[in-house]
Amino acid sequence: MTVVKHPLVQHKLSLMRDRTTNTATFRDLCREIGMLMGYELLRDLELSDHSIETPVGPMRAPVIAGKKPVLAPILRAGMGLMEGVLDLMPGARIAHIGLYRDPDTLEAVEYYFKAPDDLAERLVVLIDPMLATGNTAVAAGCRLAERRALNVRLLCLVAAPEGIERFTSAHPSIPVYAAAVDSHLNDHSYIVPGLGDAGDRLYGTQ
Repeated sequence: MTVVKHPLVQHKLSLMRDRTTNTATFRDLCREIGMLMGYELLRDLELSDHSIETPVGPMRAPVIAGKKPVLAPILRAGMGLMEGVLDLMPGARIAHIGLYRDPDTLEAVEYYFKAPDDLAERLVVLIDPMLATGNTAVAAGCRLAERRALNVRLLCLVAAPEGIERFTSAHPSIPVYAAAVDSHLNDHSYIVPGLGDAGDRLYGTQ
């Protein structure tokens, strides 16, 4: 578990938590924090040397090795956070994982899945802004495993201890990157203090 404590990440997260932050500002902040957290998550990408010509002369220059990563946001809230990571790596492939939490059972229900065929050959960044019960992220991790994804990392904004325990128990090989670990879940399985429903706040549907 990695908590990204960069001051800019923490500052932007505090602004996102504020209930008075409007939809447009929340959306911008989500994109910005996604870029900052993506920088941390991707800091150990492998490099290889390629021959290039600068205006002054030839050199061997480092470039990212291997196939481009896959960004796999859980719809719909994951899309806002994904945009910031995509700003860092515009050539990344995008997988879409459609899951929602049943309001009665709290279990994850899949309604859509589309991903590149060669997940086994790529880094996959699973994106779920709120790791609450962990059920949705666990289901997404299982779906990626079915498609033979071998190198997966989970990116989230805020996690609850319950969600971390559930996810890491189900997927011990997937590292988790979060901006904060909050206190607990309330009776409705929302993270406390959290920031509310990330999807509703992103898209103005609350």
